Amino acid sequence: MSFTRVARRFHSSSIPQMPPINKPSPGIYDIVVIGGGSGGLGAARRSAQYGAKAAIIEAQPKLGGTCVNVGCVPKKIMWHAADLAHHVNHSRYYELAQDVSESYTPHKPRFAWSDFKQKRDAYIHRLNGIYDRNVEKDGVEYHHGWGAINNHQGTSVSVKKDDGSSYEIPTKNVVIAVGGHPRIPYEIPGAHLGITSDGFFELEHQPRRVAVVGAGYIAVELAGVLNSLGSETSLLIRQDKVLRNFDSIIQDTVTSESQRQGINLVKHTNVKSIEKTSSGLLVHTDSSTNPLEVDCLLWAVGREPETDKAGAKVAGAQTDSKNNILVNKYQSVQLDENTYSKNVFALGDVQGKAELTPVALAAGRRLGNRLYGPAELKDDHLNYENIPSVIFSHPPAGSVGLSEDDARKQFGDSVKVYTSKFTSMYYSMFPQEEKEPSAFKLIVVGKEEKVVGLHLVGQGSDEMLQGFAVAIKMGATKKDFDNTVAIHPTAAEEVVTMT
Repeated sequence: MSFTRVARRFHSSSIPQMPPINKPSPGIYDIVVIGGGSGGLGAARRSAQYGAKAAIIEAQPKLGGTCVNVGCVPKKIMWHAADLAHHVNHSRYYELAQDVSESYTPHKPRFAWSDFKQKRDAYIHRLNGIYDRNVEKDGVEYHHGWGAINNHQGTSVSVKKDDGSSYEIPTKNVVIAVGGHPRIPYEIPGAHLGITSDGFFELEHQPRRVAVVGAGYIAVELAGVLNSLGSETSLLIRQDKVLRNFDSIIQDTVTSESQRQGINLVKHTNVKSIEKTSSGLLVHTDSSTNPLEVDCLLWAVGREPETDKAGAKVAGAQTDSKNNILVNKYQSVQLDENTYSKNVFALGDVQGKAELTPVALAAGRRLGNRLYGPAELKDDHLNYENIPSVIFSHPPAGSVGLSEDDARKQFGDSVKVYTSKFTSMYYSMFPQEEKEPSAFKLIVVGKEEKVVGLHLVGQGSDEMLQGFAVAIKMGATKKDFDNTVAIHPTAAEEVVTMT
């Protein structure tokens, strides 16, 4: 199938929503994808666009996976609401709507959570319908149920439906794209009384007092949203900084700014137990004899892959210590030390690296290209280096390439670092104590000063990173950045004017 025909099909919007089918069609499938998230959809749709007989199996009642339903999309909508709350509060400094902004102060929520949830959920429902129509438009069969490989050769996939019945789908190739789920530390007494990021999006009413446990980006983002919308928010972390997997300039800036904005950051602490009372929850920790009283506790302590449910080990898949499926650069599942499957593949969060929606989508599409595309795409695969990512904190942060610590480990004394710390012009009318910081770091290597890392914190960082990520992916040097004329007055100009 030509890409011209594919492009025409992308623009069709008249096809009604397609329900899942109840049984496979006759014959052997070219490719069966287990998991209806971004990665699985990318692989199935791209394969079908080339004419492959493709099916996708999803256990949840709607397509889209974590990102669309309980992840990046509804999270970003909530972040926009929180960000707007900041701007409403800031309007007083521009002599606008003082009667509104002065009443919108921390821990005095004026946010109609329940009403907003209905609007947010309706938007997600519309997206689900678009996903349904897209798979039908591309000729992908959509099966609802738990999909699992059921033989060692990876040539048969079982589908177990909600009513307990099941059927098998014969196939030439299988893709495991089942993602993962948030971890709850059940070894802690009372842990079941808490919710996860999934449960956050089910909340019908805004909790007045919240404890978020974790220091990663999910914990930071959700704590920031809750705090900005008026909940009394505590963030419990085991060490002294958040976002420890990111560069130090992001760790330091987001940690200090979270505290300045009113989050109760409880450092060097571990939860010992949770107790339910008539008025909420008591969170007992090892850092204080006084328990923390909250209405809601949210666990954000990592995610676990759905490896076993997909039958990966039935097909001989090897896994790491966290049960992530091991793959090579072509997403082929590792069978032993030197052997990779020719027909079983894994991508997305279940293979445990660069757990981001665009990464899964890109890997899935490239797999479809390689298996069923033209000759020039027979080596197509995703390069996992220099993948940009953004944290929707307050302020937002973005990162691409190596952190300073990782660069020094890899390149030693040939590393040079440029930094810029400043206050955006947006805050020029603010009193000093209300000004939000920006902090940028550029990491270069060697005499040619090739850029190997860029880390941004501050207003607009989330939107400005993408363009610089393209330059870094193309091998840009510091001289290339210097030779680029700055756009003034913007925060982004700091990236091309560092000395």
